[in-house]
Amino acid sequence: MASRTRRPGAAPGAPDGSRRRRLPMRLLLPVLVLVALMAMLMLRGYVHSEILADHRIQPEASSDKVPEKILDGGPVIDTRSGKATSLKMPDRRIVLTFDDGPDPTWTPKVLDVLKKHHAHAVFFVTGTMSSRYPDLVKRMVDEGHEVGLHTFNHPDLSFQSKKRIDWELSQNQLALAGAAGIRTSLFRPPYSSFADAMDNKSWPVTEYIGTRGYITVVNNTDSEDWQKPGVRKIISNATPKNGKGAIVLMHDSGGDRHQTVQALDRFLPDMADKGYEFDNLTEALDAPSAHTVVAGPELWKGKAWIFLVQASEHITDVLVVGLAIIGSLVIGRFVLMLLLSGVHARRVRRKDFRWGEPVTEPVSVLVPAYNEAKCIENTVRSLMASEHPIEVLVIDDGSSDGTARIVEAMGLPNVRVVRQLNAGKPAALNRGLANARYDIIVMMDGDTVFEPSTVRELVQPFGDQRVGAVAGNAKVGNRDSLIGAWQHIEYVMGFNLDRRMYDILRCMPTIPGAVGAFRRSALERVGGMSDDTLAEDTDITMAMHRDGWRVVYAEKARAWTEAPESVQQLWSQRYRWSYGTMQAIWKHRKALVERGPSGRFGRVGLPLVSLFMVVAPLLAPLIDVFLLYGVVFGPTQKTIVAWLGVLAIQLVCAAYAFRLDRERMTHLISLPLQQILYRQLMYVVLLQSWITALTGGRLRWQKLRRTGVVEAPGGPVPRQRARSESDERRPVG
Repeated sequence: MASRTRRPGAAPGAPDGSRRRRLPMRLLLPVLVLVALMAMLMLRGYVHSEILADHRIQPEASSDKVPEKILDGGPVIDTRSGKATSLKMPDRRIVLTFDDGPDPTWTPKVLDVLKKHHAHAVFFVTGTMSSRYPDLVKRMVDEGHEVGLHTFNHPDLSFQSKKRIDWELSQNQLALAGAAGIRTSLFRPPYSSFADAMDNKSWPVTEYIGTRGYITVVNNTDSEDWQKPGVRKIISNATPKNGKGAIVLMHDSGGDRHQTVQALDRFLPDMADKGYEFDNLTEALDAPSAHTVVAGPELWKGKAWIFLVQASEHITDVLVVGLAIIGSLVIGRFVLMLLLSGVHARRVRRKDFRWGEPVTEPVSVLVPAYNEAKCIENTVRSLMASEHPIEVLVIDDGSSDGTARIVEAMGLPNVRVVRQLNAGKPAALNRGLANARYDIIVMMDGDTVFEPSTVRELVQPFGDQRVGAVAGNAKVGNRDSLIGAWQHIEYVMGFNLDRRMYDILRCMPTIPGAVGAFRRSALERVGGMSDDTLAEDTDITMAMHRDGWRVVYAEKARAWTEAPESVQQLWSQRYRWSYGTMQAIWKHRKALVERGPSGRFGRVGLPLVSLFMVVAPLLAPLIDVFLLYGVVFGPTQKTIVAWLGVLAIQLVCAAYAFRLDRERMTHLISLPLQQILYRQLMYVVLLQSWITALTGGRLRWQKLRRTGVVEAPGGPVPRQRARSESDERRPVG
C-alpha cells in the first residue's frame, strides 16, 4: 500500500499561487466513455427509426388545388422551374422501382436477378437503411442502377415542416454520399401512389421538393407485392397494358420478399421476349444521369457519417452481448448464492457441527491505526468486553491526531501501543505480528467495534488444523442515512452472502480488514502482509489459498464498522478496493497454470472473482442503460417488465440474505433506488480503476474521515475508570 502521507502544497502556475482545479483524466475518461456510449445508442436508435420517427399517415383529402395536367399526367413530376410538368414512359419501356431498401437479405437477391437478366432499375432508398448497409448502395450504383431518395426516416411529409423535409432530404443525401460517393436528383415520397392520387396535402410537398432541385417519381403500375398475393398475381399486376411503358412499384425491403424475387425472375425474361426493355429512369427518358459525383468535404462528411453509423451498430452489438453476459452472470451468481449460502447455513447451524476441539487459547488482536482519534476508544473498549482471552496491540502508524496517546491514557490491561513512522497498513500489521505473543492473530480496523462474542466465534474454526484464515461478518454500523442503508444492503447481500458461497466453493477471495483472523504459521509461510497492492486483505487471502490453507467464513463473528458517509468518501474507498482487487488478481495470475492448491484456486477462484467482482459490476449498468433507452424510445412496457423481473430476483436474494443474517427487512425499501443510483457510482469507480490500471497510474491511499458514532448493539461499552477534565482528548500535532 502506498504510504499515507499528505500531498504537497499547491502547484505553482496560478496567479495567486493556488492550484488550478482540473478534472483528473481518470475521472474525465469514464465520463467521456459514458457520453460516447449514450451517443452511439442514440445514433443507432435514430438510424433504426426508434428516435424522431413519425409513423402517421395522412388520410385522403380533396385534390381541387392540384393541376389537372398533373392528375391526368405521367408518373414523373418536375416542378423545379416553378412550372409543373409531367412525363410518361415511352412504349415498351419499363422502369422497375424498388422502395424502402436496401435490405441485407432481399436486396442482394433482387440485384442478382437483375444482373442475371441484364436489366436496370431504380432503387428508392431510405437514409436509415443506406447508412446501415452502404455496400449494397454502392453495388447498385456500380451495376448501373439509379438510386433515388425515399427520405431518411420514411415519414409522411405532408405532416412535416419545411425544416423537417430539408432534414430528411439532406440526411438521405449524406448517407448516399458516404455509401456511394454520389448525390441524386430523384425523389419518391413515402406512402405515394399514382399521379391521380395527388391531393391538396401532398401537392404542396411536391412543389416544395421541386424548389430543392428534385424530380418526384411516383408510379403508374403497382405490383402490390407488399401484400404477398403470389408470384402469378405479382406478375399480372406488374404487366403494362397494350404495350405501354410503365414505372412499376416493387419492394426490396419491409419483410419477406421471396415472392418478389421469384416473380422478378420470371417477369424479366417473359417481358423481354415481348420486346420490352428494362432501363433506369434517365435511360428510359433519354436524359442525363440523375447521379452527381461528390467530392471534397461533402464526400468526407458522408464517409464520416457512415463510419459513425457502422460504429454504433457494432458497439450496440457488443453492448447487447455484454447485456446477455451480465444477465447470465447476475442470474448465475444469484442462483449460486441462494443454493450455496443455504448449504453453508444448514451446515454450520447444525447442533452437532464442530470445527474441531474448542479453541480457548489466548489470541493477539492487531489494531492498525492512523489518525483514529474519534474511533479508537470505542474500538479498544469493545475489545475489553471480549468473552475470549486476548491481548490488544494498537499499532500507531504515524498518527498526527494523538491516537496513541488516547490509548495509552486509557490505562487498560493487556493493551499495548506500538508506534512507528507512517509506513502504511501492511507495514503496521507486520509490525504488530512481530510483537504479538500468541499463535492466532486477529486483525481489525481502527474504526471497528467488536461484540463480546466476536473474537470467540472468529477463532473457533482454527480447531480444524487445515484452516489458515477466517473471515468475520462485517456489518455497517452507521446505516441510518440513505447512503449508509445502501451500503448495509451491499454488506449483507453482496459481501456476506458471497462469503457463504465462496466458503462452500473453497475460494473465498477476501478476509475483510474489519474482522479477520489468521494462523501465525500460515501468515509467516506466505511472507506476512504485502504492500504490493492496495487491497492487502485480498492479496493475503489469495496467498493463503495458493499455499494450501482453507479460508472459511464465521457468520457469528460480527463486527460493526463505520462506512463512508458521503459520496466522495465512498468513491475513494471503493476506488481503492476495486483497483487493489485488480492488482491482486494480476499478482496471482500464475495460479492459472500452476498445480496443486494454487492451481485449483487459479482455475476456480480467480475466474469467479474476475467474473463476479470485476466483469459483472463493470457490465451491470448496461441493464440500466437499456432500461432508460427502452423506457424513452420503446418498447416501454416490455422494458419495464424485464427490469422489474431483474429487480424481483435481486429482492428475493436480498431478503434471503437479510433472513440469514437476522436483519430487519425495512432497509430493503431503498433497494430499487440503490439499483438505479448506487450501481452507477460503483460502475464509474470500477471503470476509473480499469483506466488507472491500463494507463499505468499509481493510486494513492486516502484516509477517510471518521465520526466515531459506531457502537456495538446494546450501547457503548462501559468505561473502566473515571476521566478527569485534564484527560480530555485533544488532537496533537
